[in-house]
Amino acid sequence: MTIRYLTAGESHGPRLTTIIEGVPAGLSLTAEDINVELKRRQGGYGRGGRMKIESDQIEMTSGVRHGKTLGSPITLTLPNKDFSHWTDVMSVADVDEAIKSQRKLTKPRPGHADLVGGMKYDFDDLRNVLERSSARETTMRVAVGAVAKKLLSELGIQIANHVVNFGGKEIELPQDLTVGQILETARKNDLSIVVDSQAGEIREYIDQVKRDGNTIGGIIEVRVEGVPAGLGSYVHYDRKLDAKIAGAVVSINAFKGVEFGLGFEAGKRKGSDVMDEIVWDGEYARKTNHLGGFEGGMTNGEQIIVRGVMKPIPTLYQPLMSVDTETHEPYKASVERSDPTALPAAGVVMENVVATVLAQEICEKFESDNLKELKADLEHYKARLEGY
Repeated sequence: MTIRYLTAGESHGPRLTTIIEGVPAGLSLTAEDINVELKRRQGGYGRGGRMKIESDQIEMTSGVRHGKTLGSPITLTLPNKDFSHWTDVMSVADVDEAIKSQRKLTKPRPGHADLVGGMKYDFDDLRNVLERSSARETTMRVAVGAVAKKLLSELGIQIANHVVNFGGKEIELPQDLTVGQILETARKNDLSIVVDSQAGEIREYIDQVKRDGNTIGGIIEVRVEGVPAGLGSYVHYDRKLDAKIAGAVVSINAFKGVEFGLGFEAGKRKGSDVMDEIVWDGEYARKTNHLGGFEGGMTNGEQIIVRGVMKPIPTLYQPLMSVDTETHEPYKASVERSDPTALPAAGVVMENVVATVLAQEICEKFESDNLKELKADLEHYKARLEGY
């Protein structure tokens, strides 16, 4: 059985919830394993507002006993501390019209789901859209990813993210960057970059963007090591693992593009400068990794390199023009809360989303009820590959 999950909850509602099914029994798991990832999501240079309100602490209410997973559904819940200021506005029970009018949103913000969501679900209050389409939902996807990363770690798979571009400012990357190097550098600074010498320049740039009342996007890279060849499949479109990862990354709020290895740069080169030559040195390997660890929708045993493009945060303190849905009159879009950039935090989300897809793929290929069997099946598979 593969791992599957659902998330639920609104940005200013009482709590966020996720139920995860398919995690093998016997995996060591504590609330702190998840809280560490949630704290990373709330960090990063350029964050403000909500991050000072919330200090996310997960509650596990099923699927774990005495620090080990049971193989049954895992339920994770996360209280929203900010809900105390929204009790009436976000009430589940019906309320009078005076309360309904509080915090009512009729001025959709450009770049958000507000207007289209209201049109689709026929809402007269666009807060109904804002509350669920908010990036607050990614909190629970990070929680799911934390469980996935714990499983991957048990299987010898490492994963890490770093920012490679801040609003057009490139970060100079070292040759043959490893996951270990990312963990030793980007994981330890508030910009999630691997080159400390550029930190001052990037912080000043972010500060200036904030002073200008503007926002920036950028490019985030996730690298994974220890993944065996042959995950995914070429036989049908919906079994290609790179496609699954691409879909998961684009599903993150504000992400608009994905590439693997050279990515779009490959379209500017000749084939001889793109394909990775195969060599044998006791095992199969590639001279280069231009394709980012994938061939034919399958992992090829090389480092997985995937990048996601995040657009600038659409909420601006110098608002763009919009149209009031009640009067159809032009109006400056309302401001809920905004940061100049959320790239370091978004990188944590992307890292955990990619980890989730990889854990799902592994559990689908090696159907095991418990961690001991899963490890044995994976080792048997690796041994077979070594003898090919």
